[in-house]
Amino acid sequence: MSTPRTRGIGAVATLATAALLATACGNGGDAGVDDAEAQNTAAATTTTTSATAAGGSAESRLVVSYENGIAVLDGETLEVIDEFESEEFTRLNAFGDGQTVLVTMSEGFQVLDTSEPALTDLVIEAETPAHVVRHAGKTVLYDDGTSDTFVIDTEALREAGGELPEFETVPGEEAHHGVSIVLTDGTFLTTIGNDDGRTGARAINADGEEIARNEDCPAIHGEGTAADETVIFGCEDGALIFHGGEFEKLDAADEYGRMGNAYVTEDSPLVVGDYKTDPDAEGVLLSMVALIDTEARTHEVVELPDGIEYTWRGVVRGPNDMAYLLGTDGAIHVMDPATGAISESYDVIDPWEGPAEWQNAHPSIVLSGDIAYVSEPAKNTVSAVDLTAGEVIATGEIPGEPNEMSVALG
Repeated sequence: MSTPRTRGIGAVATLATAALLATACGNGGDAGVDDAEAQNTAAATTTTTSATAAGGSAESRLVVSYENGIAVLDGETLEVIDEFESEEFTRLNAFGDGQTVLVTMSEGFQVLDTSEPALTDLVIEAETPAHVVRHAGKTVLYDDGTSDTFVIDTEALREAGGELPEFETVPGEEAHHGVSIVLTDGTFLTTIGNDDGRTGARAINADGEEIARNEDCPAIHGEGTAADETVIFGCEDGALIFHGGEFEKLDAADEYGRMGNAYVTEDSPLVVGDYKTDPDAEGVLLSMVALIDTEARTHEVVELPDGIEYTWRGVVRGPNDMAYLLGTDGAIHVMDPATGAISESYDVIDPWEGPAEWQNAHPSIVLSGDIAYVSEPAKNTVSAVDLTAGEVIATGEIPGEPNEMSVALG
């Protein structure tokens, strides 16, 4: 068991010792499936997979969850290196050290070492494990059940030699579905909310003093960090920005204009957000995106071309800081984050229909440098796409319908 030590969050932080659990996998929540019939129309190099495949690159790994299971794939060949039993629905979170992925289990955040690979017995206990944020050498875990935040040096887990490192717990005020982030200067940002809803965020400096607070961001969700360490959160009526020690609200043009996820790059002031105008809309498909310039403090909305919809799992920022959107037409669309204009489209998978619930398996996209990984649950496959060439370079089959994906870069 770890020995506590002092860190720099200040008076708001209580020192916590990481809990080491030898746990068996329990029963998880409901996870839906995507039964859409699909055929891959893109040219692909298909690889034969095996749960006992022993070879593969040590440089990168792709981790894929499916119902009651997790597969670790070679990042280049997409061969399955190993499989592990899990709960029915599990979320995957890259830790940021190039090796570790955190799996959200009933007991908390369970450590998956992709280099072995091994689903270890190490668990960071949480009542309701939720968001994981990586920034400025820190990996920050949030517990929805308590609103406590766990702050860990990103490299510490890999260097701990098979044990959990020492970390801080910053106590929450009132439990809610939230998120926290630690900035380079030690400023701690965390959301505000309770059982009745979420209202905004507050900032605490490295000495433990609250320096800013904004409660004009209803249903706050979707943290991201853009250029010049400008942090952005989504609201039901726009977005909330934190920069230079102050919050600023950007109002959406629509009375209900929800951004739930921010797709960012730390090299660009431009943010792409998912956008929804009907709170009562069925399903999770979206047809508009929010375009936010964090320098100019502008918020605009662009409608996608007819026949193209997407979900929250369908956008990444890639080469040249462009946005890459996986549409229901089965193509990756290259979008200029300044204008929303689509310059190119690459056919990757077959057209698909949106899921009834956000947890249900449906096509998604994650990024590793210039390579995008795209899942196709209808075929139990994942494909690697070279975004610079617009070509599928490998396809691998996994043991179930791929749901969440996470990359460990080695």
